[in-house]
Amino acid sequence: MSDHTLVCDNVVRRFGGVVALKNVSVAVNRGEIFGLVGPNGSGKTTLVNAITGFYPPQEGTITLDGQQINGLKPFRIASMGVARTFQNVALFHGMSVLDNILMGRHIFMKPNPLASFFYPWWAQKEEVAHRRHVEEVIDLLQLAPARDEHVDVIPLGLQKRVELARALCAEPRLLVLDEPMAGMNQEEKEYMVRFILDAQEALGLTVLIIEHHMDVVTALCDRVLVLNNGQEIAQGPAREAIADPRVVEAYIGKPRHAA
Repeated sequence: MSDHTLVCDNVVRRFGGVVALKNVSVAVNRGEIFGLVGPNGSGKTTLVNAITGFYPPQEGTITLDGQQINGLKPFRIASMGVARTFQNVALFHGMSVLDNILMGRHIFMKPNPLASFFYPWWAQKEEVAHRRHVEEVIDLLQLAPARDEHVDVIPLGLQKRVELARALCAEPRLLVLDEPMAGMNQEEKEYMVRFILDAQEALGLTVLIIEHHMDVVTALCDRVLVLNNGQEIAQGPAREAIADPRVVEAYIGKPRHAA
């Protein structure tokens, strides 16, 4: 098996006349935390959407553990071991924390009218197994005190943790996190960094993360890819890539020289 969990090779994605990704190539090593960095509109979420099947690339290839996945439907890619969270929290309102996390097990569930009819003899055993796995994730992310609360009433930082728990319940090989710290205060960010590191170590995950907070990027990521206007401008160890003059220019612009 290759040392790379994910490989994107010369990926191109267009929306009409706009080229959102221009020959982007990246290889994510097994077991590492890899960051996607860049200004707003640089193509980070487009690349994630290409990987997860929402917007397949028109050119180039994407492989997961050596198997090409571009062109597959999102649910097929999910069943192959790719789980994600979203930039904007995408939880099911009106449902409890526990029920939202249980939704992460849907790819393993086998709905059957007969199983429901003979629930005590047939479906109950499967449900207990799924709940056991969910309880392990709840313990890992310390969500037990909120397990019966409706997600509508818990703070944003906790909602983000619930979304992470739901993704972990899918037992991913590749976990994709789209700005998991967006909208959090400093304390909530520190908690989330710890939970991501704990989950990565406990479950042996490969993690691809989009993040704007550079302190988080340097604390979490082994390597990063920096995009600007859909193109790579730097790639490598987190601190080195972020310090690249082209990256600094992309974020704050060229310095003005006195006349």
